[in-house]
Amino acid sequence: MQVEIWSDVVCPWCYIGKRNFETALAGFEHRDQVDVVWRSYELQPTAPAEREGDYATRLARKYGVGQGEARAMLARMTSAAAAVGLDFAFDRMRPGNTFDAHRLIHLGAARGLQDAVKERLLRATFSEGEPIGLRDTLVRLAVEAGLDEADAREVLDGDKYGAEVRADESDAAELDITAVPFFVIDRKFGIPGAQAPETFAAALQRAWDKFHAPALVIATDDEAPGCEDDSCAV
Repeated sequence: MQVEIWSDVVCPWCYIGKRNFETALAGFEHRDQVDVVWRSYELQPTAPAEREGDYATRLARKYGVGQGEARAMLARMTSAAAAVGLDFAFDRMRPGNTFDAHRLIHLGAARGLQDAVKERLLRATFSEGEPIGLRDTLVRLAVEAGLDEADAREVLDGDKYGAEVRADESDAAELDITAVPFFVIDRKFGIPGAQAPETFAAALQRAWDKFHAPALVIATDDEAPGCEDDSCAV
C-alpha cells in the first residue's frame, strides 16, 4: 500500500501531521507493507531565498490581524507541536523559497533517504532557525541527513529533479489538492490536514480492508446442500 504525502518544509501543520501519521503507522498491523512517498508542494513558489522580518509580523499582514492575535496563533501552533514532541521556535524561523529543498528531498528518495532528508529540513526550519532557502545551508543539512555532499551540490548547481518537483505539483492540481498536508492512500483515499493519529489509523485500516483483504470471505464453516456443475446434493 502506498501513502503519498504532499507537504512543504515551511508548513508547520505539515510537521505536526507528519508526527501524527508516524504515530498511526507505528501501530498499524501492516506497516511493513506501507510505502510512504513525500511529494512536493510549494506554498509560495515566488518567495525569495530568504524572507525579511519576523514570523509574527508576516502572519499579521497575511491574515489582516494585529500583532497580538498573530502571536496568539503562533502560540497555539507551538502548543500543538509540543503535544507531539516538537519544539517550534517561530521567533528564530528564517523561511524562504523551498524549490531547492524539494529537489533535495527527491534526491533523498533516489538514495533511499527521503524521510531522513524531509525530517532534517523540517527540524532545521521550525526548531533551529536555519535559512531553509539558502543553498549552502541546504547542502549542509543534506549531508547531515546522510546524503553525499557532491551529489547535493550537483543537484543544486543544475536543474536535476526540477521536473519531478513540477510533476508532483501538477499531480496535486489534478487531485484538487489546494492545502497541505494532504495524504493520499493508493490514489483512492484522500486525507486532508494534520489529522489526529486515530483518524490516520482508521483510514489506513479502511484502505487496507478495501483493497488488500481477500475478494471473498466465507462467513461460516457449516456446509449446506448445494449444486455443483450439473449435479446437486440429494
